[in-house]
Amino acid sequence: MADAVGQTVEGAVPSGAIGLNHLLFQDSRRNLIALAVVVCIGMFVVPLPTVLLDVLISFNLILSLLVLLIVLYNKKPTDFSLFPTVLLVLTVFSLVLNVSSTRLILTQGARFDGRMIQAFSSFVVGSAGNEGLVVGFIIFVIIIAVQVLVITKGATRVSEVAARFTLDSLPGKQMAIDAEYSSGAIDQKEATLRKELLQRESDFYGAMDGASKFISGNVKVGIFIIVINVIGGVIIGASIHGEPIVTALGTYFRFTIGDGLVSQLPALLISTAMGIVVTRAAATGDLGEQVSMQFSRDAKVYWIGAVVLFALGWLPGFPKYVLFPMAIFFGFYAFQIGQKQKKEETFNEMMAKTSEARKPRDEKSDIPQMEPPDHLSLELGFGLIPLVDKDKGAELLERMQGMRRQIALDMGIVIPKIRIIDNMLLNSSEYCFKIRGVDVGKSTIRVGYYLCINPGTVKDELAGEKTKDPAFGLPAIWIEESMRDEAERSGYTVVDPPSIIATHLTEIIKRHAADLLGRQETQTIIDGIRRDYPAVVDEVLMGRDGKGLTLGSIQKVLQGLLKEQVSIRNMVSILESIADFAPLTTDTRFLIEKARQALASQLCHQYADEERVLHVLTLDPSLEQKIVDSKAQDSSGDIFSALEPALHSAWIKTLSRSVRAIHDQGFFPLILCSFQARYLVKTALVRELPEVAVLSVAEIAQDYTVESVGIIRLEQEQ
Repeated sequence: MADAVGQTVEGAVPSGAIGLNHLLFQDSRRNLIALAVVVCIGMFVVPLPTVLLDVLISFNLILSLLVLLIVLYNKKPTDFSLFPTVLLVLTVFSLVLNVSSTRLILTQGARFDGRMIQAFSSFVVGSAGNEGLVVGFIIFVIIIAVQVLVITKGATRVSEVAARFTLDSLPGKQMAIDAEYSSGAIDQKEATLRKELLQRESDFYGAMDGASKFISGNVKVGIFIIVINVIGGVIIGASIHGEPIVTALGTYFRFTIGDGLVSQLPALLISTAMGIVVTRAAATGDLGEQVSMQFSRDAKVYWIGAVVLFALGWLPGFPKYVLFPMAIFFGFYAFQIGQKQKKEETFNEMMAKTSEARKPRDEKSDIPQMEPPDHLSLELGFGLIPLVDKDKGAELLERMQGMRRQIALDMGIVIPKIRIIDNMLLNSSEYCFKIRGVDVGKSTIRVGYYLCINPGTVKDELAGEKTKDPAFGLPAIWIEESMRDEAERSGYTVVDPPSIIATHLTEIIKRHAADLLGRQETQTIIDGIRRDYPAVVDEVLMGRDGKGLTLGSIQKVLQGLLKEQVSIRNMVSILESIADFAPLTTDTRFLIEKARQALASQLCHQYADEERVLHVLTLDPSLEQKIVDSKAQDSSGDIFSALEPALHSAWIKTLSRSVRAIHDQGFFPLILCSFQARYLVKTALVRELPEVAVLSVAEIAQDYTVESVGIIRLEQEQ
């Protein structure tokens, strides 16, 4: 046992030791990098032996190549976020080597034995002697021209534009993220991550804008060093070493050309890498993947290229042995691309058919679905499927997307995505809206026809099938497309099938907005407000004494507003009013009325005309008092008006006549009463006349004028 224990102790490595070794390794890497940078700067003044110079020149060359390869294989330009710093370090390192080689060339002269520089001064140019010097000088001039006039200048301009546009678009992108977060499309963690990525991208392109100046400066310094090498070498060789001017010029000129080539080649690799980085702003894969994908999209391009090459080969003087094989190669490649496209199209069609066959249909399923019903769904008969078919325009989908955006602006709630289902139990031209599985609206559409609605000002009747507008119940006529122009000239409102369904859906959402606002949706709204107004949200939820309202209570307040089609977009005012009165009472009905008063300007704007005048019906004081006295309360604690049946019938008949009269005058049906009676008046007429709005005197904003267009008295019935 002792031996076993001893073996365990001696052979095992404690976890703490592993962590310590890891930390020491990290520290050693940090120290090594810091030491390398310091040594790099120190080499400006410390002479280097030629052997070490050859090693560092080789290292600089391969390191520049590695940087270029890393840039080529990066999925996104910002993945190599260290590139601006690496560019600076490599530029300084290249200049250090250039200065060190210049020192050795000038001090050693013909005795200089740097192998890398000698190789570039002879082998790379392809010949020896004066001819090699001339060729090397020409190649060096070409490399300098390419870097200065093409790569560096273009990359610098692109980096400037990229940095400017990235910074200019940053606020808009951040607002888009905030909008997605407010709508509940993303959570706080995802929003924070996206903002960090945006900031990182902005910093990267800003740094690249400055780093591009390093390359241009490096090229200019390289030219300066070349001139210094030649002039200084001739002076040293002729005056100090006593060499003939021609001999000194040949010696130092040869070494200078080699030094220039060996220093500018890594700079060329780095500047190329910089140009690739700043020109791939919208890339989503590495450069090889992008080239492979974007150069193989259409076979027609290569067929045309093959034909052009083949035609050139028949012209006199053109090399047939080059053009014909190339034409054959491009034709073969075009054939392969065409075959690949056919296979992809066939595969996509098969997958679409398989997906359609596997599409779950609750009507035919033998096993009941245990998933909760959709918040909002649209079921279509077979004949209406083309309205949502993307191959046929999908007009209905576009209308519904626009409707969801408009509802969010008008009502302040984000409508969840609407699931569209084909229901074989419906008639071919029938559609049905459901909220959480409950039918809330159904109608029939005649595809290929238009719905012609009389706005009330047209007296000429058109020939067609009489029906009713599904959204508002107005008398309408189905007409053929050929009669559309005639109907519009006559003053009719002509609506196409997608607009009919979208309008019907809009009215259903407005009537049932309270049912679509659950606790999760309420929490999403509150989270969006908390980001900019944390004090308001905390006071509502926590309270001044630590006893705030629950999420359910806030939900009921918002639902109470939505039931009367009051927009909750101004959530800050709503929450502030709740915070003011929640310490006094937790009665949601009272809080709803106070929230309405906080939205007085919004309510008046909703019902007033262009001259900011509210045309209202008022109640006879005795009738209003009877409604107040009839207040009752149900088991859930909600209050309502419980007028006697005969009195209620007389009240509704009288109100109906007044509403028709105010409609004829072109005004919105609006009743003005006291604060105590407002909710009771609304409950007394909500079943028979839900379109009538009721305002209290406390809800009239100061900059609006009230004009009475009638008084409701029960004596009118007698």
